[in-house]
Amino acid sequence: MMLLPLSAVALGFVGLLWSADRFVGAAAATAYRAGMSTLLIGMTIVALGTSAPEVIVAIMASLDGTPDLATGNALGSNIANIGLVLGVTALIVPIPVRFSIVRRELPLLLGATGLAGYALADGDLSRYDALLLFALLVFSLWWLFRADGNSGSEETQDGEIPDMALPKALAWLIGTLVLLVASSRLLVWGASEIASAFGVSELVIGLTVVAIGTSLPELAACVASALKRHHDIAIGNVIGSNLFNMLAVLPMPGLLAPGPVDAHAISRDYPTMLLLTLLLGCWLLWQRHGSLGRIPGALLTLIYVGYLGLLIQSSITGA
Repeated sequence: MMLLPLSAVALGFVGLLWSADRFVGAAAATAYRAGMSTLLIGMTIVALGTSAPEVIVAIMASLDGTPDLATGNALGSNIANIGLVLGVTALIVPIPVRFSIVRRELPLLLGATGLAGYALADGDLSRYDALLLFALLVFSLWWLFRADGNSGSEETQDGEIPDMALPKALAWLIGTLVLLVASSRLLVWGASEIASAFGVSELVIGLTVVAIGTSLPELAACVASALKRHHDIAIGNVIGSNLFNMLAVLPMPGLLAPGPVDAHAISRDYPTMLLLTLLLGCWLLWQRHGSLGRIPGALLTLIYVGYLGLLIQSSITGA
């Protein structure tokens, strides 16, 4: 009985991760061929693309009547990105901290995390809350683009843009978007079936299976870059991904399926995400010209492992 849902989750993950990577490349190539600057592509399409799996899963889950899965995915992905992705990467190789990240991206992430807490505080995620989060997303994109332009940096993203003609890029864009939607539907269905079969809440499934699965691109990229000693952008990638999770993923259930939020998301999961975000922020401020080393990496990883243990215990006891 469980073979079909498990297969759906596995196939959904594979399709989601493969198509998300190709979708970002096709979108960047399309925009580049259409005349967008490489800077603008890097600040918008590529950045938003890192959260494409989470966004699509959130949309499908909300439309399928499982908004808690979407909420759990947003919160769980942020917890996994800091506790698992950054924690494990820092354990492998200390990650240098760029001051520009501390000055530019970190305040936005802290602001987004605070606004998300405000949106969840009353136990209800409404369309008003969703619009507030989307408004901060628009401001964040404007701020990042403006700050990057004012820095006078000549750095481009050409290495991240596939060399495709416009017709081919458009074909890949449409094809991978279809696969993204299909894979996410498969994943959401399989995860919901597993949750029902084991009596586990959709929130917990979203916080664990779906969140870890949709964080796999960040984990793979960060670990690979650490092993190759090209790890200086790892923190920026995680902060950017977490920022978009709060401002583009979390609003989806509020926009498409507004209503009450699982109480555990407010009392257990958001505080864990807030704790990890504040710990990361404090360490980055302290080491703004240093690195995220093995000691904070071990601390972040231990907190994440402890959090997973808490989730397992609460699932067993039904608390």
